[in-house]
Amino acid sequence: MKRTLKYIALAIVLLIGWLLFAILYPNTYDVAQFKERPGTKYWNLTTGSKIGYTLIPGKGIKKTSPVIFLQGGPGGFITDNNVEVLGKLSQDGYDVYLYDQIGSGHSARLDNIREYTADRHKKDLEAIITEIKADKVILIGQSWGAILATLYIADNPLKVEKAIFTGPGPIAPFNNEALQRPIPDSLNLKEPSFDNREANLKANNLRTRAATLVAYAFGKKLMPDKEADDFQTYLNTELNKATVADIKNAKEAPGGGGFYVQIMTFLNIQTIKDPRPALAGLSIPILLLKGQYDNQKWGAASEYLELFPNHKLVIVNKAGHSIATERPDIYLNEIRSFLKD
Repeated sequence: MKRTLKYIALAIVLLIGWLLFAILYPNTYDVAQFKERPGTKYWNLTTGSKIGYTLIPGKGIKKTSPVIFLQGGPGGFITDNNVEVLGKLSQDGYDVYLYDQIGSGHSARLDNIREYTADRHKKDLEAIITEIKADKVILIGQSWGAILATLYIADNPLKVEKAIFTGPGPIAPFNNEALQRPIPDSLNLKEPSFDNREANLKANNLRTRAATLVAYAFGKKLMPDKEADDFQTYLNTELNKATVADIKNAKEAPGGGGFYVQIMTFLNIQTIKDPRPALAGLSIPILLLKGQYDNQKWGAASEYLELFPNHKLVIVNKAGHSIATERPDIYLNEIRSFLKD
C-alpha cells in the first residue's frame, strides 16, 4: 500500500513538473519574421502611441477627403497586399493611409497590456485624423476595422464623408440575438470549409492558453512580446484558412501580428459603451461588401444595414472573409464605383 502511494505521489510530482515545464518554458515558431516596409513613416500621437504607417499620395487632381484603411484583428497590421490593392485608389486622387494599430506591425508594443482597449484604438484614430489635418475622411474597415469605424463614427459623425465595411465583424458590444438572425435565401451565402475554432484548437498549446489566462486575470505578459507575436503569426496562418472560399487560396501569414493587443482588445470590447444609439439613422453613405463564404454571421452585417439607412450591400461570389485576397479586382472596383457615386 505504501509503495502504491509512493508511485502515485511520484506520478503527481512528475505531472506537475511536466505542466510547469510546458507552461513556463519558452516556445519557438517557424514563422515569417516581421520586416520593415520601405517608406514606412511614424506618428508619435498625443495618446502616447507610436504608430507606423504607409501613405500613398493621391495623383492628379487631389480629392479633399483622404482614405484611411482600418485592418482587422483586433489590433491589425498592414500587409503588402493591402498596400498594393488599396494603393490604387491614389490614382483617383485620394491620399491613402494604411497604419498598423498599436501593438502590431511597425507600431509600438505597450508595457501595460490593459491599455489595449477599444477606446485606445478609437482615440488613436481620432489623433491620426487630427494629425493629417483632414476635415473629413473616408474609412475602409475590414472585419474588426469595421467595428473600430463604428466607434469612431458614433463620436465623430461629421468627420466621415463615406464608410466602407468589408467582412464586418459584429458591432460591439455584441448583440447575440441579432447574430442569430436567419440568412435570407436570396443572398445564397455559404459556410466556409474551415473555421476559426479549428484554427485555434490546432495552434494553441498549454503555454499560450496560460499566457491568455495570466493576461486576462493579472494584466501581465507570461510570454515576451517576441514569442507572443511569433505565435500570433503561426495562429494567423491557420486563421487565414477560415477567411477564404477555397482553402487553396489561403496564404502564409507575414510577421507583424500582435498577440497581446488582440486578446486584450477582444476582452475589452464587450464592456464598452453601446454606440448604436449614436449611429442609428445617420445619413453617411455606406458600402458593405460581404464574401459569399464569409465566416462572420449574417446577423452582424444586418445590424450595419439597419443602423445606416443610406447603404449599398454587395455579396461577392466565390470569396470568403478576406475579399481582397481572392477577388481583389471586384473588391477594388466596387470601392471605386461607390466612391465615384
